[in-house]
Amino acid sequence: MSMTGSRHHHYLFTLLAAVLGCATIVCAQSVPDETGNDANSKGTISGRVVNESGQPLPFTQVSVSGYGGGQGWVATTDADGNFQLTNLPPIAYLISVAAAGYVPRPRDPDVNPIGYYHAGDTVRLEMMKGGVITGTVTKANGEPVVSIKVDAYLVRDYKGQRPRYSNPVRSQQTDDRGIYRIYGLAPGTYIVSARGEFVSNYEVSPFNDKTPTFAPSSPRDTASEITVNVGDEVADVDIRYRDETGHSISGRVTSAKADALEQGVDISLVSVLNGFEQTGVDAYQRPGAPGFTFNGVADGEYEMIAQTYSPAGSWSVSGAQRIKVSGADITGVELSIKPLASIAGAVVLEDSKIVECQGKRRPVLGEIVIGAYHNEKNTAKDQPQFLWGFGAPLTPDSRGAFRLRDLAAGQYRFVTRPLAKYWYLKSIAWPTLSKAAQANQPLDAARSWTTVNAGDSFSGLVITFAAGATSLQGRIETTKGNLLPRAFVYLAPAEPEKREDILRYFAALAENDGSFAVGNVPPGRYWVLAKPAAESDSNMLSKLRLPDETELRAKILREGELAKTTAELKPCQNLTDYRVPLRAIE
Repeated sequence: MSMTGSRHHHYLFTLLAAVLGCATIVCAQSVPDETGNDANSKGTISGRVVNESGQPLPFTQVSVSGYGGGQGWVATTDADGNFQLTNLPPIAYLISVAAAGYVPRPRDPDVNPIGYYHAGDTVRLEMMKGGVITGTVTKANGEPVVSIKVDAYLVRDYKGQRPRYSNPVRSQQTDDRGIYRIYGLAPGTYIVSARGEFVSNYEVSPFNDKTPTFAPSSPRDTASEITVNVGDEVADVDIRYRDETGHSISGRVTSAKADALEQGVDISLVSVLNGFEQTGVDAYQRPGAPGFTFNGVADGEYEMIAQTYSPAGSWSVSGAQRIKVSGADITGVELSIKPLASIAGAVVLEDSKIVECQGKRRPVLGEIVIGAYHNEKNTAKDQPQFLWGFGAPLTPDSRGAFRLRDLAAGQYRFVTRPLAKYWYLKSIAWPTLSKAAQANQPLDAARSWTTVNAGDSFSGLVITFAAGATSLQGRIETTKGNLLPRAFVYLAPAEPEKREDILRYFAALAENDGSFAVGNVPPGRYWVLAKPAAESDSNMLSKLRLPDETELRAKILREGELAKTTAELKPCQNLTDYRVPLRAIE
């Protein structure tokens, strides 16, 4: 039995870390003019790495990699924390920082709604000093427990929210004094446990059949919760090891496809407490093996799921099975794996013949990131959260074709945007002859959820970008001088025939001085509304475009009509120095 850090979970944690790393970047709001259509031109990404106090982090490694893998570049910051990478091809990039003891500040989606970057960006990467949890693991007689693995599980992040997709965990073995010290922890709330680690069927550990002991000396349901702030060292998180023998769970994984098990299968066992997933462990069914076994399982409720990755480049996953352990071993568990769903489509670029739009930079396909995001309000209760991490966003190929793979059963919407200044997202649609349309999917895939089941393979999704985008820059006017609360500027279509077009709703977070910028806007007439942010207002651009948020869009429209502040945006126009009054929050 191994920690939630086997092949699959390690992949997810690495992906999540990469995304969070790039998420620390903040770009300037004003976008320089873009001309020329050379898709092979090279560019530069430059920036600065700082700590939570704004002080530079010198001689720190910055890694820049193409979205979805491929080629990577590395730079080292100078004495002032500055770095620069040149001769970069025009593709989407992720950026991460390797600074011992530091963690990236989580991305604010209102500041950086896309989470990736392209050549030409100037960025600022903010790192936070990681926290530390340290203590001692001892036996009942006070003797140290040597070389036992201690895990710190993040159960709530610094905002009090449960971690998404998987349970981030950091681990460390005790030394010969029974002391452990886990560093580089993101701020949040943790539980800490000492437990055995199943390495292989041929290795023996004195802890393999023992249940985890949580600090201070507890089963999971009475474990102490430890709050870690930025840079904190929380000491004396001691564990009195209970040395209790647990139960075993054994079974086998099957598949209707004969070759599906050739790579072996990972099986995850995740404890469930008060309806929420908690800590997890993994087992492995080798190719040709009759089954799998978990040892050292404590009494409680669990969810079990099996997953395997095929050489063809896709995942097969079982349904989640709920298991209750109560005083005895469990045998004969059977999990059947099936391929996850996929959605294929193409990106279409519509040029404009308008004079003002000639000579402007066209989108580069390698810079367009497309993602399928599930409906979090309508997910199966027995489906583990980490399943949603399988279907990673991607970029289309040189012809504009793409295939979103490894989608768990659920409802999805599609998120993308052009990085070229004078282009906008026009539509996301299923043509009437597509396989999805034949399965009674709504044709407007931007306005409606797309539902997939296990094994579905839809094709024909068309994402259309059009030339002629406009931009709006300006300042919020307030009667309180330069002191401005956190505020958003909203754009909503003022033309009645455009009101149902979700892609014509925009939200942008204003700077502290009231300045704002909204880009990649379709030409047309818009209501412009500036409002202080409510406490719950976050990720507002994404929220505005959720298919279910009809009332939110209607409210923005109503308030825009009452404010009577409009902007007529013409194709390829850059409207600057626009003034909009701050409207009181209702």
